[in-house]
Amino acid sequence: MKAVLGFCSLLVLLLTTDVSGQRARPRPKPPTTRKPPAPKKPAPKTELEPQEPTDFPPPILGPPSSFADCPRECFCPPSYPNALYCENRNLRKVPIIPSRTHYLYLQNNYIDQVTADSFNNATELKWINLGNNRIRSIDKQVFEKLPNLLYLYMERNQLKEVPSDLPVGLEQLQLSRNQISKIAPGTFSKMEHLVLLDLHHNRISDSNLGKNIFKDLKNLIQLNLAHNILRKMPTNIPNGVFQLFLDRNNIEDIPRDYFKDFTNIAFVRLNYNQLSDKGLPKMVFNISTLLDLHLAHNKLSTVPMFNSHLEHLHLNNNNIESINGTEICPFKPSEDVHDANDMPKLRYLRLDGNHLSPPIPMDVIMCFRHLHSIVI
Repeated sequence: MKAVLGFCSLLVLLLTTDVSGQRARPRPKPPTTRKPPAPKKPAPKTELEPQEPTDFPPPILGPPSSFADCPRECFCPPSYPNALYCENRNLRKVPIIPSRTHYLYLQNNYIDQVTADSFNNATELKWINLGNNRIRSIDKQVFEKLPNLLYLYMERNQLKEVPSDLPVGLEQLQLSRNQISKIAPGTFSKMEHLVLLDLHHNRISDSNLGKNIFKDLKNLIQLNLAHNILRKMPTNIPNGVFQLFLDRNNIEDIPRDYFKDFTNIAFVRLNYNQLSDKGLPKMVFNISTLLDLHLAHNKLSTVPMFNSHLEHLHLNNNNIESINGTEICPFKPSEDVHDANDMPKLRYLRLDGNHLSPPIPMDVIMCFRHLHSIVI
Protein backbone atom coordinates (compact mmCIF):
# COMPACT_ATOMS: atom_id res chain seq x y z
CA MET A 1 0.00 0.00 0.00
CA LYS A 2 2.73 2.37 0.89
CA ALA A 3 4.41 1.51 -2.38
CA VAL A 4 1.32 2.50 -4.35
CA LEU A 5 0.99 5.79 -2.47
CA GLY A 6 4.67 6.53 -3.11
CA PHE A 7 4.29 5.88 -6.82
CA CYS A 8 1.24 8.16 -7.05
CA SER A 9 3.08 10.98 -5.21
CA LEU A 10 6.02 10.65 -7.59
CA LEU A 11 3.72 10.80 -10.62
CA VAL A 12 1.96 13.95 -9.37
CA LEU A 13 5.31 15.59 -8.67
CA LEU A 14 6.55 14.87 -12.22
CA LEU A 15 3.36 16.24 -13.82
CA THR A 16 3.53 19.40 -11.71
CA THR A 17 7.15 19.97 -12.69
CA ASP A 18 6.38 19.51 -16.41
CA VAL A 19 3.48 21.99 -16.40
CA SER A 20 5.29 24.64 -14.39
CA GLY A 21 8.34 24.39 -16.74
CA GLN A 22 6.37 25.37 -19.84
CA ARG A 23 6.30 29.13 -20.83
CA ALA A 24 2.93 30.76 -21.46
CA ARG A 25 2.41 31.62 -25.17
CA PRO A 26 1.35 35.24 -25.85
CA ARG A 27 -2.05 35.64 -27.43
CA PRO A 28 -1.99 37.10 -30.97
CA LYS A 29 -3.24 40.69 -31.15
CA PRO A 30 -6.07 41.44 -33.52
CA PRO A 31 -4.90 43.08 -36.80
CA THR A 32 -5.11 46.85 -36.83
CA THR A 33 -6.56 48.83 -39.78
CA ARG A 34 -5.05 52.21 -38.88
CA LYS A 35 -2.38 53.71 -41.26
CA PRO A 36 1.08 54.13 -39.86
CA PRO A 37 1.86 57.76 -39.08
CA ALA A 38 3.43 59.73 -41.97
CA PRO A 39 7.10 60.52 -41.55
CA LYS A 40 7.70 64.00 -40.27
CA LYS A 41 8.97 66.50 -42.84
CA PRO A 42 12.45 67.78 -42.07
CA ALA A 43 12.54 71.31 -40.80
CA PRO A 44 13.36 73.83 -43.56
CA LYS A 45 17.03 74.73 -43.80
CA THR A 46 17.89 78.22 -42.73
CA GLU A 47 21.11 78.32 -44.79
CA LEU A 48 21.21 80.99 -47.50
CA GLU A 49 21.67 80.05 -51.14
CA PRO A 50 25.36 80.04 -52.11
CA GLN A 51 26.53 83.31 -53.55
CA GLU A 52 29.05 83.80 -56.34
CA PRO A 53 31.77 82.73 -56.63
CA THR A 54 31.19 79.84 -54.18
CA ASP A 55 28.83 78.17 -56.63
CA PHE A 56 31.45 78.03 -59.40
CA PRO A 57 33.16 74.74 -60.23
CA PRO A 58 36.73 74.48 -58.95
CA PRO A 59 39.57 75.68 -61.19
CA ILE A 60 41.07 73.08 -63.48
CA LEU A 61 44.82 72.74 -63.17
CA GLY A 62 46.96 72.33 -66.24
CA PRO A 63 49.40 69.50 -66.90
CA PRO A 64 52.94 69.64 -65.49
CA SER A 65 55.07 72.10 -67.41
CA SER A 66 58.73 72.31 -68.30
CA PHE A 67 58.51 76.08 -67.70
CA ALA A 68 59.05 77.08 -64.09
CA ASP A 69 57.01 80.26 -64.53
CA CYS A 70 53.95 78.54 -66.02
CA PRO A 71 50.85 79.17 -63.83
CA ARG A 72 49.39 75.94 -62.46
CA GLU A 73 45.99 76.78 -63.96
CA CYS A 74 47.37 77.07 -67.50
CA PHE A 75 49.03 75.05 -70.23
CA CYS A 76 52.42 76.09 -71.57
CA PRO A 77 53.21 74.01 -74.65
CA PRO A 78 56.94 73.51 -75.19
CA SER A 79 56.48 73.93 -78.94
CA TYR A 80 54.94 77.42 -78.44
CA PRO A 81 56.91 79.03 -75.63
CA ASN A 82 55.31 82.45 -76.26
CA ALA A 83 51.72 81.19 -75.85
CA LEU A 84 49.81 80.76 -72.58
CA TYR A 85 46.59 78.71 -72.71
CA CYS A 86 44.30 79.34 -69.72
CA GLU A 87 40.92 79.00 -71.42
CA ASN A 88 38.08 76.79 -70.07
CA ARG A 89 39.71 76.49 -66.64
CA ASN A 90 36.96 77.89 -64.36
CA LEU A 91 39.29 80.73 -63.36
CA ARG A 92 38.05 83.58 -61.15
CA LYS A 93 41.00 85.86 -61.80
CA VAL A 94 43.85 86.35 -64.23
CA PRO A 95 46.97 84.47 -63.10
CA ILE A 96 50.43 86.05 -63.05
CA ILE A 97 51.47 86.23 -66.70
CA PRO A 98 55.09 85.22 -67.48
CA SER A 99 57.25 87.81 -69.24
CA ARG A 100 57.84 85.52 -72.24
CA THR A 101 54.11 85.50 -73.15
CA HIS A 102 53.01 87.06 -76.45
CA TYR A 103 49.66 85.26 -76.86
CA LEU A 104 47.29 84.90 -73.93
CA TYR A 105 44.08 82.84 -74.04
CA LEU A 106 41.68 83.38 -71.11
CA GLN A 107 38.31 82.93 -72.76
CA ASN A 108 35.43 80.92 -71.25
CA ASN A 109 36.19 81.46 -67.56
CA TYR A 110 34.52 83.26 -64.63
CA ILE A 111 36.82 86.28 -64.42
CA ASP A 112 34.96 89.39 -63.24
CA GLN A 113 37.82 91.87 -62.82
CA VAL A 114 41.13 92.46 -64.56
CA THR A 115 43.79 93.84 -62.24
CA ALA A 116 47.18 95.32 -63.05
CA ASP A 117 49.28 93.05 -60.83
CA SER A 118 48.70 90.10 -63.18
CA PHE A 119 50.53 91.94 -65.97
CA ASN A 120 53.50 93.43 -64.14
CA ASN A 121 56.00 91.52 -66.30
CA ALA A 122 53.86 90.97 -69.41
CA THR A 123 55.12 93.89 -71.45
CA GLU A 124 55.58 91.76 -74.59
CA LEU A 125 51.93 90.74 -74.87
CA LYS A 126 50.50 91.17 -78.37
CA TRP A 127 47.27 89.17 -78.21
CA ILE A 128 44.74 88.79 -75.37
CA ASN A 129 41.50 86.83 -75.57
CA LEU A 130 39.23 87.47 -72.57
CA GLY A 131 35.99 86.61 -74.32
CA ASN A 132 33.03 84.99 -72.53
CA ASN A 133 33.88 85.87 -68.96
CA ARG A 134 32.05 88.08 -66.43
CA ILE A 135 34.32 91.10 -66.55
CA ARG A 136 32.79 94.25 -65.12
CA SER A 137 35.87 96.37 -64.54
CA ILE A 138 39.46 96.77 -65.71
CA ASP A 139 42.14 98.60 -63.75
CA LYS A 140 43.32 101.71 -65.59
CA GLN A 141 46.93 100.66 -65.07
CA VAL A 142 46.49 97.38 -66.98
CA PHE A 143 47.03 98.83 -70.44
CA GLU A 144 49.91 101.01 -69.28
CA LYS A 145 51.84 97.76 -68.85
CA LEU A 146 50.96 96.50 -72.36
CA PRO A 147 52.56 98.91 -74.85
CA ASN A 148 52.90 96.19 -77.54
CA LEU A 149 49.31 94.93 -77.45
CA LEU A 150 47.78 94.60 -80.95
CA TYR A 151 44.66 92.45 -80.47
CA LEU A 152 42.17 92.68 -77.60
CA TYR A 153 39.10 90.44 -77.58
CA MET A 154 36.58 91.01 -74.78
CA GLU A 155 33.25 90.03 -76.31
CA ARG A 156 30.53 88.45 -74.12
CA ASN A 157 31.34 90.16 -70.84
CA GLN A 158 29.53 92.66 -68.61
CA LEU A 159 31.32 95.90 -69.42
CA LYS A 160 29.20 99.05 -69.28
CA GLU A 161 31.69 101.36 -70.97
CA VAL A 162 34.58 101.09 -73.38
CA PRO A 163 37.82 100.70 -71.40
CA SER A 164 39.90 103.85 -71.20
CA ASP A 165 43.63 104.33 -71.75
CA LEU A 166 43.77 101.66 -74.44
CA PRO A 167 47.18 101.05 -76.04
CA VAL A 168 47.67 103.43 -78.96
CA GLY A 169 49.12 100.63 -81.11
CA LEU A 170 46.00 98.47 -80.89
CA GLU A 171 44.85 97.10 -84.26
CA GLN A 172 41.74 95.10 -83.35
CA LEU A 173 39.27 95.76 -80.54
CA GLN A 174 36.28 93.45 -80.12
CA LEU A 175 33.75 94.43 -77.46
CA SER A 176 30.57 92.89 -78.82
CA ARG A 177 27.82 91.48 -76.58
CA ASN A 178 28.55 93.54 -73.50
CA GLN A 179 26.34 96.14 -71.82
CA ILE A 180 28.18 99.19 -73.11
CA SER A 181 26.22 102.43 -73.06
CA LYS A 182 29.09 104.86 -72.56
CA ILE A 183 32.08 105.85 -74.65
CA ALA A 184 34.02 108.60 -72.91
CA PRO A 185 35.37 111.50 -75.03
CA GLY A 186 38.90 110.77 -76.18
CA THR A 187 38.58 107.01 -75.74
CA PHE A 188 39.90 106.38 -79.26
CA SER A 189 42.21 109.37 -79.51
CA LYS A 190 45.64 108.70 -81.04
CA MET A 191 44.56 105.13 -81.96
CA GLU A 192 45.40 105.62 -85.61
CA HIS A 193 46.47 101.98 -86.03
CA LEU A 194 43.06 100.52 -85.19
CA VAL A 195 41.61 98.72 -88.22
CA LEU A 196 38.69 96.82 -86.64
CA LEU A 197 36.26 98.12 -84.02
CA ASP A 198 33.44 95.77 -83.08
CA LEU A 199 30.79 97.21 -80.75
CA HIS A 200 27.77 95.25 -81.93
CA HIS A 201 25.07 94.03 -79.56
CA ASN A 202 25.47 96.66 -76.86
CA ARG A 203 23.31 99.56 -75.59
CA ILE A 204 24.81 102.44 -77.51
CA SER A 205 22.47 105.31 -78.37
CA ASP A 206 22.95 108.52 -80.37
CA SER A 207 23.75 110.46 -77.22
CA ASN A 208 26.54 108.01 -76.36
CA LEU A 209 28.39 108.77 -79.59
CA GLY A 210 30.15 112.10 -79.28
CA LYS A 211 30.58 114.17 -82.41
CA ASN A 212 34.27 113.34 -82.81
CA ILE A 213 34.38 109.97 -81.09
CA PHE A 214 35.77 108.16 -84.18
CA LYS A 215 37.73 111.07 -85.61
CA ASP A 216 41.25 109.78 -84.92
CA LEU A 217 40.67 106.28 -86.33
CA LYS A 218 42.29 107.14 -89.63
CA ASN A 219 43.06 103.55 -90.66
CA LEU A 220 39.78 102.00 -89.60
CA ILE A 221 38.55 99.35 -92.06
CA GLN A 222 35.56 97.83 -90.28
CA LEU A 223 33.14 99.54 -87.88
CA ASN A 224 30.41 97.34 -86.43
CA LEU A 225 27.66 99.14 -84.52
CA ALA A 226 24.91 96.63 -85.27
CA HIS A 227 22.28 95.68 -82.70
CA ASN A 228 22.37 98.87 -80.65
CA ILE A 229 19.71 101.56 -80.15
CA LEU A 230 20.81 104.17 -82.69
CA ARG A 231 18.17 106.31 -84.38
CA LYS A 232 20.57 108.28 -86.58
CA MET A 233 23.56 107.47 -88.74
CA PRO A 234 26.75 107.93 -86.69
CA THR A 235 28.68 111.07 -87.55
CA ASN A 236 32.32 111.63 -88.39
CA ILE A 237 33.02 108.08 -89.47
CA PRO A 238 36.57 107.96 -90.93
CA ASN A 239 36.16 108.38 -94.68
CA GLY A 240 38.51 105.46 -95.41
CA VAL A 241 36.28 102.86 -93.75
CA PHE A 242 35.64 99.79 -95.91
CA GLN A 243 32.81 98.03 -94.01
CA LEU A 244 30.03 99.74 -92.07
CA PHE A 245 27.57 97.51 -90.20
CA LEU A 246 24.47 99.14 -88.68
CA ASP A 247 21.95 96.28 -88.67
CA ARG A 248 19.24 96.04 -86.00
CA ASN A 249 19.07 99.64 -84.89
CA ASN A 250 16.19 102.12 -85.16
CA ILE A 251 17.58 104.29 -87.97
CA GLU A 252 14.83 106.08 -89.90
CA ASP A 253 16.73 108.16 -92.46
CA ILE A 254 20.12 108.83 -94.03
CA PRO A 255 21.37 112.37 -94.70
CA ARG A 256 21.67 113.24 -98.39
CA ASP A 257 25.46 113.58 -98.54
CA TYR A 258 26.27 111.06 -95.84
CA PHE A 259 28.54 108.89 -98.05
CA LYS A 260 29.91 111.70 -100.22
CA ASP A 261 33.41 111.77 -98.72
CA PHE A 262 33.80 108.02 -98.27
CA THR A 263 36.64 106.87 -100.51
CA ASN A 264 36.69 103.10 -99.87
CA ILE A 265 33.24 102.11 -98.62
CA ALA A 266 32.36 98.73 -100.14
CA PHE A 267 30.00 97.00 -97.68
CA VAL A 268 27.03 98.68 -96.01
CA ARG A 269 24.58 96.74 -93.86
CA LEU A 270 21.38 98.40 -92.70
CA ASN A 271 19.09 95.40 -92.24
CA TYR A 272 16.37 95.51 -89.57
CA ASN A 273 15.99 99.27 -89.26
CA GLN A 274 13.10 101.69 -89.84
CA LEU A 275 14.13 103.05 -93.24
CA SER A 276 11.37 104.19 -95.62
CA ASP A 277 11.36 105.82 -99.06
CA LYS A 278 11.00 109.19 -97.37
CA GLY A 279 14.18 108.62 -95.35
CA LEU A 280 16.33 107.71 -98.38
CA PRO A 281 17.44 110.55 -100.66
CA LYS A 282 17.28 109.47 -104.28
CA MET A 283 21.02 109.23 -104.96
CA VAL A 284 22.31 108.46 -101.47
CA PHE A 285 23.64 105.05 -102.60
CA ASN A 286 25.15 106.27 -105.87
CA ILE A 287 28.61 105.33 -104.60
CA SER A 288 31.14 104.03 -107.10
CA THR A 289 33.05 101.93 -104.53
CA LEU A 290 29.97 100.23 -103.06
CA LEU A 291 29.82 96.49 -103.83
CA ASP A 292 27.41 95.02 -101.28
CA LEU A 293 24.29 96.77 -99.91
CA HIS A 294 21.92 95.24 -97.34
CA LEU A 295 18.55 96.94 -96.78
CA ALA A 296 16.44 93.94 -95.78
CA HIS A 297 13.66 94.11 -93.18
CA ASN A 298 12.91 97.81 -93.53
CA LYS A 299 9.87 99.76 -94.76
CA LEU A 300 10.84 100.50 -98.35
CA SER A 301 8.14 100.45 -101.02
CA THR A 302 10.41 101.13 -104.04
CA VAL A 303 13.84 99.97 -105.14
CA PRO A 304 16.39 102.71 -104.36
CA MET A 305 18.79 104.01 -107.00
CA PHE A 306 22.31 102.59 -106.88
CA ASN A 307 25.59 102.82 -108.75
CA SER A 308 26.44 100.56 -111.68
CA HIS A 309 29.37 99.02 -109.73
CA LEU A 310 27.11 97.46 -107.08
CA GLU A 311 27.26 93.65 -107.18
CA HIS A 312 24.94 92.46 -104.38
CA LEU A 313 21.66 94.07 -103.34
CA HIS A 314 19.49 92.71 -100.51
CA LEU A 315 15.96 94.17 -100.39
CA ASN A 316 14.05 91.24 -98.97
CA ASN A 317 11.22 91.71 -96.46
CA ASN A 318 10.21 95.26 -97.33
CA ASN A 319 6.97 96.62 -98.78
CA ILE A 320 8.00 96.70 -102.45
CA GLU A 321 5.07 96.09 -104.82
CA SER A 322 6.73 96.56 -108.21
CA ILE A 323 10.16 96.86 -109.80
CA ASN A 324 10.79 99.04 -112.84
CA GLY A 325 14.01 98.20 -114.65
CA THR A 326 13.91 101.41 -116.66
CA GLU A 327 13.90 103.54 -113.51
CA ILE A 328 16.66 101.75 -111.63
CA CYS A 329 18.90 101.00 -114.61
CA PRO A 330 22.14 103.06 -114.36
CA PHE A 331 22.10 103.82 -118.10
CA LYS A 332 19.28 104.87 -120.44
CA PRO A 333 17.58 102.20 -122.57
CA SER A 334 18.48 104.18 -125.68
CA GLU A 335 22.19 103.79 -124.94
CA ASP A 336 23.83 100.92 -126.78
CA VAL A 337 26.27 99.35 -124.33
CA HIS A 338 28.56 96.74 -125.87
CA ASP A 339 31.57 96.81 -123.57
CA ALA A 340 31.03 94.40 -120.64
CA ASN A 341 33.01 96.71 -118.37
CA ASP A 342 30.43 99.46 -118.88
CA MET A 343 27.45 97.24 -118.05
CA PRO A 344 25.96 97.28 -114.54
CA LYS A 345 27.82 94.81 -112.32
CA LEU A 346 24.79 93.64 -110.31
CA ARG A 347 24.99 89.85 -109.96
CA TYR A 348 22.72 89.07 -107.02
CA LEU A 349 19.33 90.63 -106.25
CA ARG A 350 17.15 89.49 -103.38
CA LEU A 351 13.50 90.61 -103.35
CA ASP A 352 11.68 87.84 -101.47
CA GLY A 353 9.37 88.81 -98.63
CA ASN A 354 7.88 91.72 -100.60
CA HIS A 355 4.62 92.05 -102.52
CA LEU A 356 6.09 90.78 -105.76
CA SER A 357 5.48 87.71 -107.85
CA PRO A 358 7.17 86.22 -110.93
CA PRO A 359 8.04 86.76 -113.69
CA ILE A 360 10.96 89.16 -113.49
CA PRO A 361 10.27 92.19 -115.72
CA MET A 362 12.16 91.98 -119.01
CA ASP A 363 13.61 95.49 -118.66
CA VAL A 364 15.34 94.36 -115.46
CA ILE A 365 16.93 91.39 -117.23
CA MET A 366 17.96 93.50 -120.22
CA CYS A 367 19.63 96.13 -118.04
CA PHE A 368 21.41 93.89 -115.52
CA ARG A 369 22.97 91.35 -117.83
CA HIS A 370 25.45 90.10 -115.25
CA LEU A 371 22.67 88.91 -112.95
CA HIS A 372 23.26 85.34 -111.88
CA SER A 373 20.56 85.07 -109.24
CA ILE A 374 17.30 86.84 -108.46
CA VAL A 375 15.30 85.73 -105.42
CA ILE A 376 11.67 86.86 -105.59
